[in-house]
Amino acid sequence: MPVTTLNEVRPAAAGTPPSPRPLPLAAAVALAVVAGLALLAAFPPYGWWPLAAVGVAALAAAAHRRRARAGAALGFLTGVTLFAPLLAWTNLHTGYLPWVLLSLSQAAYMALLGAATAYVSPLVDRRRALWPVATALLWVGQEALRDRTPFGGFPWGRLAFSQGDSPLLRLAGLGGAPLVTVAVALAGGLLATLSWRSWRRPRPHTVAPAVGLAAVVAAALAVPVGVRGGGEQVTVAIVQGNVPRLGLDFNAQRQAVLDNHVEATLGLARQVTAGQARRPDLVVWPENSSDIDPLRDTTAGARISRAADTIGAPILVGAVLRGPGEGQVRNAGLLWRPGSGPDTGQLYTKRHPVPFAEYVPMRNLARMVSKQVDRIRADFVPGDTPGVLRTGDAVLGDVICFEVAYDGLVRDTVTGGAELLVVQTNNATFDESEALQQMAMVRLRAVEHGRGALMASTVGVSGFVSPDGRVDGATGFNTGAVVVRQIRLGTGSTPATRMGVWPEVALLVAAGLVLAGAAVRRRRPVPPG
Repeated sequence: MPVTTLNEVRPAAAGTPPSPRPLPLAAAVALAVVAGLALLAAFPPYGWWPLAAVGVAALAAAAHRRRARAGAALGFLTGVTLFAPLLAWTNLHTGYLPWVLLSLSQAAYMALLGAATAYVSPLVDRRRALWPVATALLWVGQEALRDRTPFGGFPWGRLAFSQGDSPLLRLAGLGGAPLVTVAVALAGGLLATLSWRSWRRPRPHTVAPAVGLAAVVAAALAVPVGVRGGGEQVTVAIVQGNVPRLGLDFNAQRQAVLDNHVEATLGLARQVTAGQARRPDLVVWPENSSDIDPLRDTTAGARISRAADTIGAPILVGAVLRGPGEGQVRNAGLLWRPGSGPDTGQLYTKRHPVPFAEYVPMRNLARMVSKQVDRIRADFVPGDTPGVLRTGDAVLGDVICFEVAYDGLVRDTVTGGAELLVVQTNNATFDESEALQQMAMVRLRAVEHGRGALMASTVGVSGFVSPDGRVDGATGFNTGAVVVRQIRLGTGSTPATRMGVWPEVALLVAAGLVLAGAAVRRRRPVPPG
């Protein structure tokens, strides 16, 4: 007799074979909530990464054998339970409406996942070994869609970003974030398969999912991580200047923010002169460290030049630049050299401005939803070239703020020659949870591309990340800090770097085949039992 749960068989009349049944609705609803809570606990600031697989398993079991509409409702419930608290930092200074709309929009993708999970039930009932595989592929499909739509997508909450301390993080070097997500979801599917059985009638073949689960972890541990190639060592300083006050009006005191970063750099120079610190080859300031355009404001430019001349090293400045057109602005990383000032040939303009934060799509319609959009007086103009910046001692791969969440924006800096990944960010409008979630993304990128990496924030968390994903010198939140480290440059390439998007494409094709197989299966009668 096939393996069943205790509750999945409906009592049948004499001579009628029993039909497969889902879990009772109350149990399914409870499992959907448990799924969201388990997924939430896997992400920073909690970081209980094994619970990501538990959350995947709970949603898989909740939606199994239900109608697609019911599966969608359960997926939506999981999504709200996950995203509402995960993205709570978005409501700190903008009000509840943007937070609610963003959380609901992300939960809608989880609804699609729940519907797809329910849809493939006849297929996985027929071939139970397909359940973990189908679960993993559907998760990748959901994330691929969410990462790209609408307005360029919002990749926050990808399973891969919950695995900073997990052995599965090693898989990023083979296939990037999609492969890590597959491994986590596959582990969750194996847990669901292992649990979906009658514990009163244990069967020997139920050992197979447990063996498969162990095999996933063992395979990840076998993947090597570390520096690719033999690059030189450079000394890099992160300057976290802090802001006068957190919130949307942090830049109302733009001069104070710039002064904080200048003074912190001058303080480091005094330590170097006194022999208390190593002289850096590069100083990195965060995003928005100069919201006064230093290319047009001579006072701001002179302050930065003084800092660069005194420390005797180039400074990567996070600056808001006016232009190129009238009323336009750019969010940029600009290299400022000692003795010569701004090197406009080494300038990166953020390619993916944040919708409704740095530019407003459909402004008239958006204003009807919230007048907060009028805080954005000028839309930021996107750049069109990768952030490959040459300092003389190193080639940097610069991305700004939440660009680190996008696979392609980071990868093309490495294929362009980047030896060190740099993330300039401003967390003054959010909280420490958001900063820690962003640092988890930096950790994955370091492993994915075999590069040392760093994150420089105005208020924290800043720090260095080694190519095996370990964080060094992490700063506190809402405080000033300077961290100096030696870091080895990377010169080789990982399989993930070389293959780019193709592993994800292959996984999406496989997901399509699973859905097609389920469509064929649903046209056939279910066999007895």
